Amino acid sequence: MLLLSVLLLLRGHNEPGGGFVGGLLAATAFTLHALAQDVNAARRAVHVSPQLLIAAGLGIALLSGFPGVLQGDPFLTGLWGSFHLPAVGELTLGTPLLFDVGVYLVVVGVVLTITFAILESYHAD
Repeated sequence: MLLLSVLLLLRGHNEPGGGFVGGLLAATAFTLHALAQDVNAARRAVHVSPQLLIAAGLGIALLSGFPGVLQGDPFLTGLWGSFHLPAVGELTLGTPLLFDVGVYLVVVGVVLTITFAILESYHAD
């Protein structure tokens, strides 16, 4: 599920997908892990707190808007660049992908914050 969520993230600007749906799928994978094991096992599998994911995602999304400003364009103007990687070929990356990574992290963090809180309150009773 996590691999599919990354695939959805990466193809989001050319085909259906993107940071939001990819983030939902990643959060679903960790939610299923929490249901199968427990919330603490899922928290360990995530490796960082969901609140940190939210903060990092907001920061990345915000930073993705500044390259356009540095070139004299409006905030959040999409910019692309391509470079050649040996054994991979031509790789094109842009600020929209960076923005989508931020959205991905925010969605994972928000959904896991809510899900873990619900599961912990359910098990506390």
